[in-house]
Amino acid sequence: SGVEHPVTAVLLNFRGYDTWLEVGVLLLAMLGIFAAGGFIGYRGDDDAGAPGIVLNWLVRFLVPLMVLTGGYLLWLGKFAPGGAFQSGVVLGAAGIFLHLAGFRFRLSTAAWKTGLLLGFGGFLLFGIAAWLTGRAFLEYPAGLAGGLILAIETAAAISIGFTLAFFFIYLTTADRGAPVWKNEHPAGGAHGH
Repeated sequence: SGVEHPVTAVLLNFRGYDTWLEVGVLLLAMLGIFAAGGFIGYRGDDDAGAPGIVLNWLVRFLVPLMVLTGGYLLWLGKFAPGGAFQSGVVLGAAGIFLHLAGFRFRLSTAAWKTGLLLGFGGFLLFGIAAWLTGRAFLEYPAGLAGGLILAIETAAAISIGFTLAFFFIYLTTADRGAPVWKNEHPAGGAHGH
């Protein structure tokens, strides 16, 4: 299977379709948000103040630790319980923590889209590559299975982290009545929704 832990072997190798479609469910939920509110880029809160000195120090200490923990959980999935979803949740929590502390993400639209599509797209590209080389869709070559599983799980963890952080950021900002994502049209070219 390429990994020692039986759960990871099942979820990423023997039943890779299930995991791919679970990542797809998150992507569909995100697309639903985009369809409802448009997609140009994250705007954030203009009035968000800087965090206080204690909170600023705490965020600077904890967020790198959370990123390291997410990476450890990702790596651990090869040998013990862990993997992409656990890692993605920790990375998403780090993003939420940064947002709650007043830090605002200044990522381009392309960066957000790449982060959100990385997991599903990684699975899809690997599946197509396997199919084009004469193997079944999502079938790993025996000698490369471990490395490919780690690469796909890394892409999925990043995508899950982006998605979960965005869900929180979008919904909490929308609750205050300020749109996070909005349609922008050229001057004189406004369209109805």
